[in-house]
Amino acid sequence: MESSDVELDFQRSVQAVLRELNTPAPALQSNQGMWRWSLHKKVERNPGKSSVLIRILLRELEKAESEDMRHVIIPLLLTLMYVLTKQATGITEDLYHRAYTFCTKLLTLPAPYSTVALDCAIRLKTEAAVPGTLYQRTVIAEQNLMSELYPYQERVFLFVDPELVSPSVCSALLLEIEAAQEQQTPEACMRHVVSHALQTALGDSCHTGALNRKLQASSRRVLEYYFHAVVAAIEQVASEDSPSRLGHLERLEEIYCSLLGPAATRRRCVGDLLQDRLPSIPLPSPSISFHLWTDQEQLWKELVLFLHPRSQLRLSADLEALDLQGFRADWNLARVSTDSGIERDLPLGSDEPPDPCSSEMERASLQRKGGIKKRVWPPDFSMPGSWDGPPGLHRRTGRPSGDGGLLPGVSRVHTARVLVLGDDRMLGRLAQAYYRLRKREAKKFCLTPRLSLQLYYISVLAPQSPNAQDPEASGKPDLGELASFLGRADPWYESTVNTLCPAILKLAQMPPCFDTSRTVDPFILDVITYYVRMGTQPIYFPLYKVKIFTSLSHDPTEDIFLTELQMKTQDSKSPKEGSSPRRKGAPEGTGAELSMCYQKALLSHRPQEVTVSLRATGLVLKAIPAGDPEGISHCTSPKAASAMDYTCLHVTVTEVIKSSNLAGRSFTTATNTFRTSSIQVQSQDQRLLTLCLDKDRRRTFRDVVRFEAGPCPEPCSRAQKSKMSGLNSHGQKTEKNTATLSPLSMPINTFSGIIQ
Repeated sequence: MESSDVELDFQRSVQAVLRELNTPAPALQSNQGMWRWSLHKKVERNPGKSSVLIRILLRELEKAESEDMRHVIIPLLLTLMYVLTKQATGITEDLYHRAYTFCTKLLTLPAPYSTVALDCAIRLKTEAAVPGTLYQRTVIAEQNLMSELYPYQERVFLFVDPELVSPSVCSALLLEIEAAQEQQTPEACMRHVVSHALQTALGDSCHTGALNRKLQASSRRVLEYYFHAVVAAIEQVASEDSPSRLGHLERLEEIYCSLLGPAATRRRCVGDLLQDRLPSIPLPSPSISFHLWTDQEQLWKELVLFLHPRSQLRLSADLEALDLQGFRADWNLARVSTDSGIERDLPLGSDEPPDPCSSEMERASLQRKGGIKKRVWPPDFSMPGSWDGPPGLHRRTGRPSGDGGLLPGVSRVHTARVLVLGDDRMLGRLAQAYYRLRKREAKKFCLTPRLSLQLYYISVLAPQSPNAQDPEASGKPDLGELASFLGRADPWYESTVNTLCPAILKLAQMPPCFDTSRTVDPFILDVITYYVRMGTQPIYFPLYKVKIFTSLSHDPTEDIFLTELQMKTQDSKSPKEGSSPRRKGAPEGTGAELSMCYQKALLSHRPQEVTVSLRATGLVLKAIPAGDPEGISHCTSPKAASAMDYTCLHVTVTEVIKSSNLAGRSFTTATNTFRTSSIQVQSQDQRLLTLCLDKDRRRTFRDVVRFEAGPCPEPCSRAQKSKMSGLNSHGQKTEKNTATLSPLSMPINTFSGIIQ
C-alpha cells in the first residue's frame, strides 16, 4: 500500500473515532468501540507507518485544543500514547518533542486534562530519551519476567460471579484468555523484548530476519543472557539524569554484534531485503488469571498468593500471621511498659554506668529503657484512601502504579489489577471485599506496604428480549446504574468499555473452539488489555454502612452497600388508587408506621436534623444519582469529597395517604424524595421490615425493626480509636483529638475520571 493510501486510511479511521465521540447516540450501535480497535490493528499490520498515525493524531489534538473541543483531547492523547508504547519504531525526535510540547500546554487546563497530560508528558520524556523503554517495562511487569533493575510485577485478576453471569459467558471468556496466553511463553516474551529494543535503536541497519532466526534457535540460557543485557542497557541509560542516545546506541550495537557476529553486521543479504521491512513485534497481553467468585475471602487469598507464589501458608483466618519479608504481622503501635518507675525494681546490673565514650551511653541518654516503644512512621502517615499511594488522582510515571514508598525503606513493586465483570450486584460484593481488606490492613499491615491495588469494572448484563419493557416500568431493578454513571462521567469509557457487553454475549453464543494453537486476534481481550493499561484515573464512590436491628435489645448486624438499599414492609401490598376501606377490626391501611430521623444534606454544611413520622410501604436509598455527574457527590478525590461534603443519599419514600369522603376512607400513595447524609428508620406499629442491599436477593434481611444508614468510616487501628475517643492507656480521659475519621471510598479506574 502506498504511503498516501496508508495516510488516508489512518485519517478515515481517526475521523470515525471522532464522529463516535461527537455523536451522543450513534446510528450503528454495533460499531461502537470497534473504530479504536481497528485503528490499532492497522498500525500493527504496518508498524513502519506508525509515525504517520502519530502525525495525524497530533494534528487533530492541536485542532481540538485550538477549537476548545476538550471532550476529544483525552481519547486522542491516550490513543497516541498507546501507539507509542506498542510501536515506537521509526518515531523521530521531532514528533516526540511536538507531543511533549502539546502535553505541557494542557497543564494549564483543569483536571482531569492536566492530570492526564502530566502523566503522558512524563512518559513521553522517558520514551524520547530512550526509545523502547515503555514497551520493555510493560512486558517485564505484565509477564512477571524477573529483573533486578526493574523488579515491578503486575497481574490482572478477572473475577466473575457464577450466580450472576451465565456459564456460557464464563467458559467463553476463559477459553479466549487461555488461547491468547498459550502463545505467550516467557521465552517468547524475552525474544520480543530483545528484538524490539534492537530494532528500535538500530532502525534500518538491523537485520530483523537474521535476528529473529537467531533468537528462535537460541536456548533458554542464551536467551536469558541477552534479555538481561538489553534490560541493563536500557534501564541504566534511562536512570541517568542526562541520558545519551549515542551511548545507548553503542551498548545495543555491542549486544547486536555479540548475538549475530561481526560478519552478519557488515553484510546485508539481498534475500532478506523484503522480509526485513520492520515486521510487527506484538505487545503481549498482560498476565490474566480467571476466578469464579465463590468465597468471601477469595480476593484476600489471591492477593496474598500473588505476593508469595511459593508460600505454603494455610489460607484461612490465620492469614493475619503472615510475615512479609521481615515485617512482623503484629503491627501494634505501642507496647505495654514493664517499668514500674521504682528504682529497686530495676534488674541487677542496670545501675552500672557504661563507658562514657561508648555508643551505648549515647543511646541510653536518648532512650528510656523498658518504656513505651513506638514504631516510627512518616509524619504524615495514614491509611490512604486507596492503595495507589497518596490520596487524590492516581498518576502513572512510566512505571507501574504505586511505586512510591509507603513505609521507610519499602517500595511497592507489585500491582494487582482487579477486574470484575457483572452488574451492580457484583460491585456490591466487591465493595464488601474491599471494606474487609481495608479493615484487615488497619489492624495488621500485610498487603499495604508491598501491593498497589487497582480496581476496574466491565458491565455484563443479562440479554433482554426485543419486546422487554423498561426496567422501571416492569418493576425490575436497573442493574446497570453504576456503568451508566461511569459512561456519563467519562465518554471514552462509554465508547470503549460499556460497548463490550454485546460483544461478550455474542461470544458466548458462538460454538467453543478448543484449539489453543490457532492464531488469536480477539476483540474482547484487546479491549480489556487497553482498559487495564490506559485506565489510570479513578472515580471514588463512597461506601455506606447500615446497622440492622432485628430486636432493639440485641446488637445490630452491620453490612456495606454501594449503590442502593431498598426497604419494604413484610406481608403488605401496595394500595391501589381509591381502594375501598377494610372491614372494621382489620389493620388500618397498608404499609407500616415509620419514624424517620435524618440529617438533611445542605450545601452550607450546617447540620440540620429532621424527624418525621409517616405511613409508608417502601423506601429506597440510592447512592448513585441518575442525573448529570457534574457537581455531584462522586468527586475525583476523596479529600475533595470530604471537604465539599456533597456525598449524600437520595431517598425515595412511598407514603400512604389516608383520605375520607362520603364513601368512607380510601388510601392513595405519594412519592416523596429528599437528600440526606445519614438516616435512621424504625417501625412504630410492630410491622416488620425487609431490607435488600445492592439489588442482590442474596443480601436480604428480614424481620427488621430498625436500621441506620450513613457513610462508612475509614477503618482505623486500636491506637487511632483510643486517640480519637480521648482515652489514655489507663482509661483516663485526655484532651480529645478534633480529627474525625474520613468516609471510606472505593476507587474504580476509568480513562479520565469525571469530565467537567
